[in-house]
Amino acid sequence: MLDPGRILVVKLADIGDLLTTTPALRALRLRYPRAEITALVTPHTATLLEGNDAVDSTILFPKGIFDQPRAAVQPNALWRAGQLARKLRSHRFDVAVLFHHLITGWGTLKYRALLAATSAPIRVGLDTGRATFLTHHAEDRGFGAYHEVDYWLQVVACLDASNPEPRIELHLTPEELAAADDRWSALGLDAADVVVIHPGSGVFSLARRWPLDRFAAVADALAADGLAIGLVAGPDEEGLAQQVRGAMRAPSVLIEGLTTPRELAATLRRSRLFVGNDSGVMHCAATMGVPTVGIFGLTNHRAWGPYPPDRHRVVRLDLPCSPCVHHAFSLGTPQGCPARMCLNELEPDRVVAAARELIAATPASRGGEAIQLGS
Repeated sequence: MLDPGRILVVKLADIGDLLTTTPALRALRLRYPRAEITALVTPHTATLLEGNDAVDSTILFPKGIFDQPRAAVQPNALWRAGQLARKLRSHRFDVAVLFHHLITGWGTLKYRALLAATSAPIRVGLDTGRATFLTHHAEDRGFGAYHEVDYWLQVVACLDASNPEPRIELHLTPEELAAADDRWSALGLDAADVVVIHPGSGVFSLARRWPLDRFAAVADALAADGLAIGLVAGPDEEGLAQQVRGAMRAPSVLIEGLTTPRELAATLRRSRLFVGNDSGVMHCAATMGVPTVGIFGLTNHRAWGPYPPDRHRVVRLDLPCSPCVHHAFSLGTPQGCPARMCLNELEPDRVVAAARELIAATPASRGGEAIQLGS
């Protein structure tokens, strides 16, 4: 019977992508409680695993230097790759688990080399038929055939690991929760039911952004229902929040100074509802148990919608061309098409209706569930 002493999990991706692996990490911990589990992640996402006892340690690697073949042959990149290979080999991993789709030739080559560097005798991941270097695999049926959370649960099922109650995890300290509560109080939001709106999208695809005037219309409609409005911005998105605020008739509060994903999540947990584009901010809100309305156009809602789907809402137009990014076995183009009809034709009333439906269907907890997650 398999009883690995050292397990490596690989997820070199952004905030939302890493969060989708946490139910599978919990499954590994439940099945192999004595194993030493190490996560290979990017520097800017590693803090999301702090306090999570499903992971014992992390190895950091800036995967961006290997996104393109031309950049990967630069001397610095080759040196960094060599350093990583030596570190991986020194750990003597028994199992390597790959949480990535192997859709492109370059991506397959990269991860083949990475898993070879581990010297792990058991290598597990998704396969479309090209991943001959894996010893165990789950079938990759294309982006959106399953939610990303469910794909990674299928991967660890190859190791006889399961999670009977899968939930995305982000463990916050009492100090982080207290600091967020102080921030909320300083903004004068303690006595209010607050809808937090995020008009940004992160840097992967600026084309994911719904028009700002539509966000303002949604905010005004929900303010008329008696809800307070908070506007939040990711890095370099402060101008977007200010523009929405300027286009609104109702008063609003700008939630500023959130410099890390953990600060963001701790603060978002106090909100009654979250409305925003597909982004890491959206995933942080859903992870904290906040009822979430995700606005999707270009990107695949079946793969990256707020999780679990039955507790949140996705608003999108069901166009034949949508999604055009990460669809089936194609990566697509993050910039989408010039017309962007999938977002430009989406009217505010549909988002308002989804928000009202979600508020009516969920009790006002003001962060109660998230405190349990972080305790």
